[in-house]
Amino acid sequence: MATNLATKHVEEHDPSHDETVETSHETAETSHQAGEPSQDVAEQVAVESLDEAEDSAPAAAQRPEELRLLEAMLFASTEPLDVPSLAKRLPDGADVKGLLEQLRVDYAMRGVNLVRVGNKWTFRTASDLAWLMTRESTETRRLSRAAIETLAIIAYHQPVTRAEIEEIRGVATSKGTLDLLLETGWVRMRGRRKTPGRPVTYGITPAFLEHFGLDTIGDLPGIEELKGAGLLDSRVPSDFSVPNPDVTDELTEDEDPLEDEAIEIVETEEAGEGGPAAEGQG
Repeated sequence: MATNLATKHVEEHDPSHDETVETSHETAETSHQAGEPSQDVAEQVAVESLDEAEDSAPAAAQRPEELRLLEAMLFASTEPLDVPSLAKRLPDGADVKGLLEQLRVDYAMRGVNLVRVGNKWTFRTASDLAWLMTRESTETRRLSRAAIETLAIIAYHQPVTRAEIEEIRGVATSKGTLDLLLETGWVRMRGRRKTPGRPVTYGITPAFLEHFGLDTIGDLPGIEELKGAGLLDSRVPSDFSVPNPDVTDELTEDEDPLEDEAIEIVETEEAGEGGPAAEGQG
């Protein structure tokens, strides 16, 4: 009885089930076969990426060295450098413009900046630190013989005009000589002489007294002191004399106040007062 039931069960087995199993197995095999090409492509892409990384590694390692070379050239140069000049000393194929931009960004917040000046590049002190580089200095310049003589005449004969200076010296006094004395601050324009043409009169300033250690203009040495200092020949003419300087800063009776006019106009008016000879001797 049991045997008959088992036989009946086998006979009644649905063949379509076997077909389903076989179909599923075939599908699995097909899927496995379809997956094999995808794995090969992935492996190939990975290999190519590795090759590209290996190829780019030397370039990435080379860029910091190029930056160092570029930085050294710009730092050592005494003048701005253009891109072609920099490219000549960098490795072939270097991206000079890209390197310059990167270097500019690196130095943007430092004490010195990389700046572009007329299509050239150079390092400059940061603009907000320029005050640290400012230094005041006094320039010492020697006065020419003509300037010393003119200064002495003004000191002893003030108020004195340019024509009077030329008459005492015996040579013409150039505009540059008076300009230099005015620039030193030792000489000033006092006023105008009450004579035809109204020439400008000159005198000394407090800066002159301070520089030469004088309390007043009256402390200037006289003839005997000049002889004793060896500044005058002991055999000077008997009629030679050293004037007593005017110790007052106020205008004299023959002077008018100096009007606010351009110095060029003043010098033009006095140009016709030239002395007897050119100042080449000074």
